[in-house]
Amino acid sequence: MVLVWNELASGNQEMCAVCVGVNSVLQIALFVPYAFLFLTVFRGTGIDVQIGLIAQMVLVFLGLPLALGYLTQKVAFSTVGRDVYYRRFVPRIDPFGLLGLLFTIVVMFALKGEYIVANPEQIVLIATPLFVFFVGLWGLAYGASAVLGFEYAESSSVAFTAASNNFELAIAVAVAVFGVGSGVAFATVIGPLIEVPVLLALVKVALYLQNRYDWQGYTTGQLNEPTADGEGTSGPAADD
Repeated sequence: MVLVWNELASGNQEMCAVCVGVNSVLQIALFVPYAFLFLTVFRGTGIDVQIGLIAQMVLVFLGLPLALGYLTQKVAFSTVGRDVYYRRFVPRIDPFGLLGLLFTIVVMFALKGEYIVANPEQIVLIATPLFVFFVGLWGLAYGASAVLGFEYAESSSVAFTAASNNFELAIAVAVAVFGVGSGVAFATVIGPLIEVPVLLALVKVALYLQNRYDWQGYTTGQLNEPTADGEGTSGPAADD
């Protein structure tokens, strides 16, 4: 979903794709020991955690999509060429990201709507720390990027990458380890229901900041602003 938020906020798609790729590699390497640490050492209970099953979920939901995306790009570059791939192929598949997001929202609310209405106190208990996490981490990453001199497009990419979560993987692991009817599985399902409206609101905040502020002389949201002589600029224009 990170790429969807970034696109809606007019962020830097190339930078966001790199951040997502790096994040996926880190999750593949660290998710299993991280889960083992929190489910056994910190929890201090006798829960039988199947590390092999968790590793399998990680490979299916992270490793496989990452590998297929890489292979798709490599094959496309070698057959139709880089220019055709970005100019014709990518625009055709790009709308499926937003359609997938809308489908996810509809399905999740349809499946869990009755339970949510019947248990509002549990929803508030789960939603409160998630709301603080999303808004706090997004604001921290966004503000830090601005202080470091990033342009709007890069700041948005960093902020939405930092604030987003891989709830699909969390749901798969929770269901596999604790069962589909467990409270843990329910909490992971609530996560996207909170993430979607909160990050959509943060998209509006980002677009407002884009139109409201100029970051150290840069035209927000644009990497190369055309000048009067037709040449692009990659930094603040000099007074002379």
